[in-house]
Amino acid sequence: MRFATPLLPARLIRRYKRFLADIELEDGSEATAHCANPGSMMGLAMPGSRIWVEPNHDPRKKLKYGWRLVEHDGGHFTGVDTSVPNRALKAALMANEVEGLSGYDLVRPEVKYGDNSRIDFLLTGAGRRDAYVEVKSVTLSRQPGLAEFPDSVTARGAKHLVELAQMAGLGHRAVMLFLVQRTDAERVSLAGDIDPTYARGFAAATRAGVEVICLGTRISPDAVEVAGPLPFVAPPD
Repeated sequence: MRFATPLLPARLIRRYKRFLADIELEDGSEATAHCANPGSMMGLAMPGSRIWVEPNHDPRKKLKYGWRLVEHDGGHFTGVDTSVPNRALKAALMANEVEGLSGYDLVRPEVKYGDNSRIDFLLTGAGRRDAYVEVKSVTLSRQPGLAEFPDSVTARGAKHLVELAQMAGLGHRAVMLFLVQRTDAERVSLAGDIDPTYARGFAAATRAGVEVICLGTRISPDAVEVAGPLPFVAPPD
């Protein structure tokens, strides 16, 4: 998924009210950017961080910049826009580029299911079990090479696990897909200390037949693209 408008480098002044960030552009001017991330953004919102923002010229939008990336030492990037994974993954699914989820005839996003929920993607094909795919954006890293989910308590995420388990119980494929928006990640696990309820729900869901797929990403100021699989490391009991 290529960014619609070329990104601009900036420095983070502060993030506040979850969806707002004050930034300093390279010319020294300051602005407020939209932060499309409801999570805690642990480790990603440190004042002074080098970030990349996308300008917009829509007169209907109050904020003229959207925060898209954090740049780390060593040239690594983290994508902070939680709307990006589904857009990038949709293109990869439709191009049959996701190992284990290729060969389906139809890829449908945002299909109603469960208890007043919508599955991120429903994959259907002749002679194949329907595949219900729930996508989570992973940005937390507290150890070198290890990406973790979630970065804050997510009751909504726990509810999705229950609904995926129900789909598995009905004979469908049910897939929890972690899309890691970090180029420094080598493996994926759960942050059970941050949300023990989610960790317990995840264990119950996998026992019920929910599959787990972890994918990396290639990230640059030009685009975010789905990369190859990453190993999932089960957290200690």
